[in-house]
Amino acid sequence: MGIEDHPTARALRSAKPATLTISAGALDAAELRRICLEAGAEDVGFIPISEPMMAPERAGIEEAFPGVRSLISVVCRTPLHNVRSVKRSVANQAFHTTGHEVDDVCRRIVLALMDKGVRACNPSMAFPMEITNIPEEQAWLISQKLVAEAAGLGVRGIHRSVIHPKFGSFVLLGTVLIDREVTPYATKLDFNPCVECKLCVAACPVGALKPDGHFDVSACMTHNYREFLGGFVDWVEQVTDAGSAAKYREQVTDQETLSMWQSLAYGPNYKAAYCIAVCPAGEDVLGPFLDKRPEHVREVVKPLQEKIEPLYVIKGSDAEAHAKQRYPHKSLKYVHHGIRATSIRSFLKGLPWLFQRGASKGLNATYHFKFRGAEKTEATVVIRDQRIDVTPGLHGKPDVTVWADSRQWIKFLGRERSLARLLLTGALTMWPLPRGAALLGRFGECFPA
Repeated sequence: MGIEDHPTARALRSAKPATLTISAGALDAAELRRICLEAGAEDVGFIPISEPMMAPERAGIEEAFPGVRSLISVVCRTPLHNVRSVKRSVANQAFHTTGHEVDDVCRRIVLALMDKGVRACNPSMAFPMEITNIPEEQAWLISQKLVAEAAGLGVRGIHRSVIHPKFGSFVLLGTVLIDREVTPYATKLDFNPCVECKLCVAACPVGALKPDGHFDVSACMTHNYREFLGGFVDWVEQVTDAGSAAKYREQVTDQETLSMWQSLAYGPNYKAAYCIAVCPAGEDVLGPFLDKRPEHVREVVKPLQEKIEPLYVIKGSDAEAHAKQRYPHKSLKYVHHGIRATSIRSFLKGLPWLFQRGASKGLNATYHFKFRGAEKTEATVVIRDQRIDVTPGLHGKPDVTVWADSRQWIKFLGRERSLARLLLTGALTMWPLPRGAALLGRFGECFPA
């Protein structure tokens, strides 16, 4: 029996064509918005795949869903008082349940559009991600924050989370990809809902957020994401390196072990996310803050600052210095963030993220790196006035030039080779000496991870 003779094929051939409620052309934004809200979205916005903000992500999106023409940004609210609870189990329950709801809402939108003849696809709002891309590429298929900003659903504040103009920071985001154009598309907000109160700066226990807007990626990743990604990798290495149960317990408390088990069983928990908890931005949130600012600080900010808890930091990092000065009542746990360079490309890409401004104080130098072997690469790194600039190629007059075998350098970064061994075997040389060695040492202090 050929496919045309199959009972299903015969039934389809004899049936009357289904009447679609959506035409084959561009989708009407008002009708599409109605479908999304009925599916459970709190707010939505629509952008074309050609939106300039999406240029870095476009290739990956088109690979995942060929024929994509537009993106639907989806917003769902998180319970404000859950997120603000000093008990992190309460806050993380809100993040997890709302995250699942976002995926469910996006799934319902996709099914509703499919029933009307529109091809649609919803990538995960967070996990699972393309986790094996790390550290060479980003782990996410699509940046929900970029889509939401382009769709006029908010702007990233000092804390780097999207602030919705009405719901504030208490939202999670999702995206639906469709094969149709939408008319009209959304426009970006003409203002930033962030009120620049800097309470997020005051609440961050490891100083990841700076008053001038700088974000210490390493500090946030090491503490807040202890049970995610690299933090889990570091914990596994602690287990394997311990050698015995007694030595393991010297490094990891029973409470930490149970917390890691809980993250594996029920989803990883943010150790802080205090920056979102204390944020007063957004129409629904700002009113009570304006009327009772002292109460907000006393009832929301102070309990998080005064909480007795371990802070996960890298020894020699700015986070360690901040925690010791601002939170002497909190204990410090020295760990590694677990994300290591696996190539020269990822090494150079990660330098700005892992750079420690405080540790670089007083250092003004230009470094030329010349890598040979498997990855023949040249790059210039300038550290000046507590800032870093990394550019391909060799530029300017160097204060020190480093020649290194690319594979051996990666092993050195992974603590599989010592600097002394690289020097003795000729895998690494530098000029001038001894000043070059001193400058390379100062370079290392800027990246204690």
